[in-house]
Amino acid sequence: MVQEIFTKDFTKQEPICDEGIERALEVLKTGKLHRYNIDSGEKGDATLLEAEFAAYIGKKYCIACASCGSAMHLALKALGASRGDKVLCNAFTLAPVPGAIENSGTDVELVEIIDDYTVDLDDLESKAGDAKWFLLSHMRGHITNMDRVMEICRTHDLTLIEDCAHTMGASWNGKKSGSFGKVSCFSTQTYKHINSGEGGLLLTDDPNVISKAIIHSGSYMLYERHTARPAMEVFEPFKTMVPSYSYRMDNLRAAILRPQLRMLDEQCARWNKRYKILEEGLNGIDGISCPERDPRESYVGSSIQFSLNDRDEETIKAFLQGCMDRGVELKWFGNKEPIGFTSAYSSWKYFSKLPSLPNTDRILSTMCDMRVPLTFSEEDCETILHIIRSVASTMF
Repeated sequence: MVQEIFTKDFTKQEPICDEGIERALEVLKTGKLHRYNIDSGEKGDATLLEAEFAAYIGKKYCIACASCGSAMHLALKALGASRGDKVLCNAFTLAPVPGAIENSGTDVELVEIIDDYTVDLDDLESKAGDAKWFLLSHMRGHITNMDRVMEICRTHDLTLIEDCAHTMGASWNGKKSGSFGKVSCFSTQTYKHINSGEGGLLLTDDPNVISKAIIHSGSYMLYERHTARPAMEVFEPFKTMVPSYSYRMDNLRAAILRPQLRMLDEQCARWNKRYKILEEGLNGIDGISCPERDPRESYVGSSIQFSLNDRDEETIKAFLQGCMDRGVELKWFGNKEPIGFTSAYSSWKYFSKLPSLPNTDRILSTMCDMRVPLTFSEEDCETILHIIRSVASTMF
């Protein structure tokens, strides 16, 4: 019997839309890629993107950055985080998040996760007493109970920073992801929901925070050329006290992103059709489960995670290899070494005091992860399920 092989690439994205390509060519023909290289009265694409994205999320101010990691570093610095401050962060996240914390000079305290892959809010509350900041990563698009998060932050005077790298276009109880925190940070890296290769966006309603973030980003005192900013006098106390980190986004990337932003909600609906096919199918395979999602969560299913219930390391590795042999590329967060875009908190050894987090270890030890690119059709999702089901039937 010939085994079915899946032949599509899990890292292949859809092409940049025609409008983005045309606008990028216009920018290239001017040679004015640097965001401040504009004529008097002209608004470059970076400035226009900031205003458009702030309006989409429902925030006052936005700064376009080189990456989401740089945006998170800007957020911590612009909020005033300093050496000796404690930053809480859920233990299930990707390397740029702890990297931003380390880069800010602050101390990290990791918070456990629970079986639906979101932060353990009881553990968060128990650790909130002497912390100033909570950098909440909506890791892989899983949104926790934001009503309780906000209650904990109010009770313990925690300042919330949202890492929305995986939740652009998502919401909690009708309120957009990224509109809860004092600052929120988004990614436009290739594997995210709008694609400029690399890039990030920082949003806030706080005029002092955005003023410092703009100066930090490398504005060369040209911040009057921003649109999504407060009045010029707000910058005065900070202009000689805030260092530049050169974290700007250029006009070329912004030009590619602006038409994608207009298409975002439509793209999110396309992802979710694929996600729902995969979720239903995976939950029907013995030994595999996807966590139940809260009905208040409107997610964007650009990737899917599932657990191989009660399986040991040898069985999991054999399952992963069996799927890979048939063209289905799965990642595993239980790997003891960081590989590609998966890593566990135990690999962040640049932090001097890493805790023991038994629940997180247990959950990550059986968690698999799969991209759901829009280059896959709904029929492709059915093929992937057939292969996973076939491999699982020989092992579980």
